[in-house]
Amino acid sequence: MRENPSNRPAARSARLAAALAAAVDHRWPVVPGTLLRGGRCSCGDQDCPVPGAHPHDPPLLAATTDARMVRWWWERQPDAPVLAATGRTVSAVSLPAAAGARALAYLAALRLPLGPVLALPGRYALLVAPYSLEVLGEMLAQLPWVPGSLRYHGSGGFLPLPPGGGTGGRVRWVLAPRPAADGGVWLPQVGPLLGELVEAAVRLDSGRSAY
Repeated sequence: MRENPSNRPAARSARLAAALAAAVDHRWPVVPGTLLRGGRCSCGDQDCPVPGAHPHDPPLLAATTDARMVRWWWERQPDAPVLAATGRTVSAVSLPAAAGARALAYLAALRLPLGPVLALPGRYALLVAPYSLEVLGEMLAQLPWVPGSLRYHGSGGFLPLPPGGGTGGRVRWVLAPRPAADGGVWLPQVGPLLGELVEAAVRLDSGRSAY
């Protein structure tokens, strides 16, 4: 969906506000993403495998929580989507939207506390406290089956934040970030949620339980 030119100033203000909120209030390092221009990714790679909404210039390693840098970036790239670097202060697990909605309903019924949840084009991402790949691997090894439809956004990864953009896909909060007692955003540990996310994804993929 193309952005209505009459709404462009408001959309640009919303992206800057979202970038500052993520960096300053949530304490999540952010970086501008690429755009689609004339059907091609603004990174300049004609064979870009993920055109639009990925880090390029500045690179992901430059992601920051510094408000001055964030404002400088988005004043110069007002149409750039907001990308949060994962692994340092926030991580996530994502799964297909239908499985994500099912998992959220079940986790709510269990009264397990949930952190922020993003609705991405076709997927739900549950934001969690940072985890290492080693610890995640140990937890996954204890499960009978892990579907390939799950994705893990840890060190070296990124997530688009609302309002989205770049590829034309909107991003929204299903569950908005809640402040933590010591500042930033409260995030659950991935362990208590992982089994239910795997189960929901398995049922969607195969129609049967993993257990």
